[in-house]
Amino acid sequence: MSERITTPFTADSTAAEVAAGVDLTGKRAVVTGGASGIGVETARVLVAAGAEVTIAVRNADAGRRTAADIEATTGREVRVAPLDLADQASAAAFAANWDGPLHILVNNAGVMATPETRTPEGWELQFATNHLGHFTLTTGLHRALAAEGARVVVVSSSAHLMSPVVFEDIHFHERPYEPWPAYGQSKTANILFAVEAAQRWAADGITVNALMPGSIATNLQRHVDPEELARLAASVPGRVLKTVEQGAATSVLLAASPLVEGVTGRYFEDSNEALPNQGGLTGGVAAYALDREAASRLWKVSEETV
Repeated sequence: MSERITTPFTADSTAAEVAAGVDLTGKRAVVTGGASGIGVETARVLVAAGAEVTIAVRNADAGRRTAADIEATTGREVRVAPLDLADQASAAAFAANWDGPLHILVNNAGVMATPETRTPEGWELQFATNHLGHFTLTTGLHRALAAEGARVVVVSSSAHLMSPVVFEDIHFHERPYEPWPAYGQSKTANILFAVEAAQRWAADGITVNALMPGSIATNLQRHVDPEELARLAASVPGRVLKTVEQGAATSVLLAASPLVEGVTGRYFEDSNEALPNQGGLTGGVAAYALDREAASRLWKVSEETV
């Protein structure tokens, strides 16, 4: 087993603290879901560090408001581009329209615990959005990412501990639909994507890592009953809600910090590589989420699906 990656940062560190002293001048970055939650703070800190940032958003009005807010606080321009990850054509179009190198891609957007919803293809919405949309986007951007050895950052969740990828019935055609296992499966898929992409793209100088941002009260939870959310949070010993600034820290670490230069195919939480999960939803990473065979299988299934 390779040595665990640790940094001086903790669960309390903010994205701005992690990026202190980092100069991203001349670097181009894309943050999906950059108009809400930790996506806004991730984009803001990358902009403040000098990067040319494009926020890829489903809601154009929210994107423009966010861009104006970040511009007001940093004095630097922010680009806004349309992206609906539940729509394969939208993800493919974003990738096709990108011109030139891309140094940082933060796959941050996602939906959580939605009522049973299907895309026009019949795919379960959370898997379609959180995994398949980002799969099409990221593989479509491969040439741009490989141009100068980019960093790809995949925002997963401790909810991956709720379910492996159930290859026999990914889209809940046979089993009854449950919002949380469906979300958990999509977040496991995020980690497996990082594991496989890290292997496939190592020769291109592209690093790919996944992360758990922490428990943060954001718009992501709009489909979840507040009482249920409180019960879930209380069920995890020591779980403390983070601020958005703290929640974006691990994304920014993986996107920009020299402390993780060359690190790839790993899963981080609280700005350090996660330890193996010890059971329950206590944090850490499930063995099935780092399984090389499952990662390879998921890639093949994803290619065939899209």
